[in-house]
Amino acid sequence: MNLRLIAAIAFVVAPFGVALTKNEPATAYVYKPSREQAQAALLATRFLTNFHYKRVPLDDAMSKTIFDRYLESLDGDKLFFTAADVAEFRTYADALDDAIFDQKLEPPFEVYQRYVQRVGERTAHARALLQKGFDFTIDEQYRFDREHAMWAAGDKELDELWRQRVKNDWLRLKLAGRDDKGIRETLDKRYVGFEKRLRELDGDDVFQSFMNAYSSAIEPHTNYMSPRASENFNIQMRLSLEGIGAVLGREDEYTAIRQIVKGGPADLSKRLKVGDRIVAVGQGDQGTMTDVVGWRLDDVVDQIRGKKGTTVRLDVLAADAGLDSKPVPLTLVRDKVRLEEQAARSELIEVESGKATHRIGVVRLPTFYHDFEGARRGDANYASSTRDVAKLIKELKTKQIDGLVVDLRGNGGGSLTEASDLSGLFIDEGPVVQVRDAQGRVTIEGDADKGVAWDGPLAVMIDRESASASEIFAAAMQDFGRALILGENSFGKGTVQNLIDLDQYARDPSVHFGQLKLTVAQFFRINGGSTQHRGVVPDIAYPQTAWAEDFGESALDFALPYSEVKAADYVRSGDLSALTPLLATRHDARIAKDQEFKWWFEDLAEYQKQRDRKEMSLLESARRAERDLNEKKRTDRKAARIAAGIDPPSKAADADGDDGLLADERREKAAEEDADAKDKPDFLLREGAHILADAIDLLSADQHLAARVKSFDLHASGATRVD
Repeated sequence: MNLRLIAAIAFVVAPFGVALTKNEPATAYVYKPSREQAQAALLATRFLTNFHYKRVPLDDAMSKTIFDRYLESLDGDKLFFTAADVAEFRTYADALDDAIFDQKLEPPFEVYQRYVQRVGERTAHARALLQKGFDFTIDEQYRFDREHAMWAAGDKELDELWRQRVKNDWLRLKLAGRDDKGIRETLDKRYVGFEKRLRELDGDDVFQSFMNAYSSAIEPHTNYMSPRASENFNIQMRLSLEGIGAVLGREDEYTAIRQIVKGGPADLSKRLKVGDRIVAVGQGDQGTMTDVVGWRLDDVVDQIRGKKGTTVRLDVLAADAGLDSKPVPLTLVRDKVRLEEQAARSELIEVESGKATHRIGVVRLPTFYHDFEGARRGDANYASSTRDVAKLIKELKTKQIDGLVVDLRGNGGGSLTEASDLSGLFIDEGPVVQVRDAQGRVTIEGDADKGVAWDGPLAVMIDRESASASEIFAAAMQDFGRALILGENSFGKGTVQNLIDLDQYARDPSVHFGQLKLTVAQFFRINGGSTQHRGVVPDIAYPQTAWAEDFGESALDFALPYSEVKAADYVRSGDLSALTPLLATRHDARIAKDQEFKWWFEDLAEYQKQRDRKEMSLLESARRAERDLNEKKRTDRKAARIAAGIDPPSKAADADGDDGLLADERREKAAEEDADAKDKPDFLLREGAHILADAIDLLSADQHLAARVKSFDLHASGATRVD
């Protein structure tokens, strides 16, 4: 059994459709399951019903839940299906379990067939509305939140819903300054593009959506991944792939370069740039050039990826070239490309504190990655977040840092082993996390290696997106009294998943079943508590940017409940309880004077006021007044930043107002501009560095306090880890 222990948030992306053969009429494709998919469903079910931490049988009751979740994954806003459609589908509600056991998966594919039909009808209706235009002097409300809405009684009700939806799309572009002709062209392209992208996906996507309706009805972090999705997941875990080193995206009918990965073949060639469009791909030195205009993005990616040392040829249309320009041929030799975007990285922040200047090192860790395959093969340089962080700490120590911040904001988790190993960089020996399996057996994962990489002042920054492996590390540092935990309450995920390679159970090696991410255990803090639902509560709290009922484990359906186990046997490094009130007082006084924090508090208050809003006006004068107010707020802040010499925390903070476009309708910014914005210290991180500097000052000035805390060695530059 090929199992990999992982601890990460799994966000299920519901697919939208199936690919048509080139030039095939939109109505000609019939969606049907394959024999391999039926076999994969039955195989996955055996694992789900026999080895999941939460044993739930696949019966008629579960079938009804799967049915509801499958409809929700396709049409969550209830904008395509009618009540009559849903009533017709209800005959499948208690038969999906039989469909899996009998290996007859036609029901979910038939539902999908109707979905594609309804999307086509809605697209045609929306495009027809564009020719008529709208009257924006009518005072009416557009209800955009349809989570709890009833299914439309029929086409007439759907027509009205879509009239308001299209009217709102038009109004957004109108307020952004576009003329009627430009609005019609933009929206027509948008609606056509949505339907086209829906039809570009294949049967594996339909099957994946159905199986995830099943798996998420058991527990939210159990997921099925199709063969293609499995490969993408593996790439993220090993943080490398074999290809040309370019991030690709969709731009109308073209596949465009969105980012060039430094050090990859595309970067070293100096002939590709952001915005260039790929129009044809050929394999090897003599392979036929295949036109890829209009292809699904994943299919183009499959053509360009390949084994290290092999050749791929591209016909490229330059970013600034017209559509009728002659493409430029380019030959590249594929190589192993490291995805540095998700790798650990460091920076140095200098904090003025009285007459002293403290040098605070920062290690940003976006995910807990581990190249399982590379480690098994014995690769000397296999990707490991712990190994990379250890190297960064060594480099930071040469810069004579006084303290270290580990930034886990936005880190949704990853390898459980990496979370335990990373903890070992900061504690000498001891338990890190407790794991309870489905049989109730509790085991302890910990650090058995003597020595540390850093035993000086330490802080860990978390936010609501910090989950799972991030919570294991932060909780261990908090329970040991080893680090100050700063930021927001974390996500609250306390479950462990194994990755099961279903292909190993195929009798035919050419058959690919995909992978199953299966929840098999729950992890607990060494103090006996759990992060499940509750998350990690910071020692110094920043305002919460997401509400528990909106985002986090407690907002997910079928999440496991909170529970506790007996505390592990461990010795605390120190006691930070006497230090944190003093730090909180300084923190509160400082942010009360900080303009960025003042603006942040204003934004959070506005968000709290708007979060329960379910509808908006379609009256132009009302929307324009609201837009003008927001625009004034934005320009006033920009002027204040310039006057005060404050750098914006990111490019987004200085961006223009709502342009009415969707994310994929905008041309990609230059990669170097994005990198420049990303590398600027943000005000939340800056405050984290200030808090740690305060801790250094307080402990240096009070020997009794320092003796009680004990967790920080203020002369830690010589600390070493023994591996």
